[in-house]
Amino acid sequence: MVLTVLWFLLPLVLTLVKFRLGPGSYNNYLIYKHVFWNVWQGRNLYDFYPGVYLYQNHYGPSFSFFIAPFALLPDGLGMALWTLAGAGFLYYAIRQLPLREGSISVVMSIVLLEMSGSLQSQQFNTMLCAWVILSFVYLIRGKIGLAAFFVSGGLLVKLYGIVGLTFTPFTRKHTTMVVWMVIAMIVLIALPMVYADGSFILHSYVDWFHRLQGKNQENIMTNFTDGMQDISAMGMVRRLTGLSHLSNLFFLLPAGILTLLPLLRRSCYDDDRFRLFYLAQVLIGVVIFSTSAESPTYVIAVTGFAIWYAAFGKEHPHWMKGMLGLLFALTILSSTDLFPLSIRNGLIKPYGLKALPCILGWVIITYQLLIYRKSVV
Repeated sequence: MVLTVLWFLLPLVLTLVKFRLGPGSYNNYLIYKHVFWNVWQGRNLYDFYPGVYLYQNHYGPSFSFFIAPFALLPDGLGMALWTLAGAGFLYYAIRQLPLREGSISVVMSIVLLEMSGSLQSQQFNTMLCAWVILSFVYLIRGKIGLAAFFVSGGLLVKLYGIVGLTFTPFTRKHTTMVVWMVIAMIVLIALPMVYADGSFILHSYVDWFHRLQGKNQENIMTNFTDGMQDISAMGMVRRLTGLSHLSNLFFLLPAGILTLLPLLRRSCYDDDRFRLFYLAQVLIGVVIFSTSAESPTYVIAVTGFAIWYAAFGKEHPHWMKGMLGLLFALTILSSTDLFPLSIRNGLIKPYGLKALPCILGWVIITYQLLIYRKSVV
């Protein structure tokens, strides 16, 4: 009960504090709400709008539909409900996992601070994390239509949701999934056309593609200045070596292969622990192999790490406590005021060390998946 109250109360309080500090403190929410209003008014979604919000939007046109109920409200109320919606989706998603009650509490306890920090920044990542988990849950339950909508929604809003497709082999209903994906994509692309011109929406997807191409290069370059972007495996290596032009392909190609290789273990498809390990690998991998990864994105990776830890139940090896401690020190607490500022600014940010525990976890999970035996790790 206490954990549930904290789950909703902590991010809500942090969000309201941000609101009281003024618009400069909740720029992300202003960007989000204006995705709806810009679609409504037929204005380019990816231009700069000085005086309205800072930076540029990086979300797809379909996001306008999901943010609309909040955008129509006064900012304070909209932000509060947006925060509660993000926390609520992730709460529900975690509780749908094939874990015992005690293990679910472990996941929530590990994720609480990282989720609260992400929601304090009004980020969509918490909801996206929930959507990926729900695509996993509904696929293994055979509810393929629901899963397809969560995958498609995540894809059309922030691309990351596409990773939900990797869970399709667990259903052994590939054709059904393809059909439902086509239906879901058509529906979700068409929804904003209810309140905006169809050609504008379609052209906005082209604009979105070009904006994301530009953002990739911006992310790579900013990791040498403020250290706030590209907190990834690639970014950490680029920071440590100074090789700013090191190609992402040196990381993405091996990562893609190692993500798909465990799916050859067909005899393990009906094993809950194997499937949870795979979910954890995917949740961590989508963050640590993205140049768009920033501190609030790590709610996705931390949730993956927590699921991996909890999937062992009471059987987890002793060394995993050390891994969990490293996660709290470098990934979770390093972004808070509880962490020494001198170490954060002098070591963690310059070298992207927030990513390190998740990178190590991903490597170990991948190894465990490749050698997995039912009920034995």
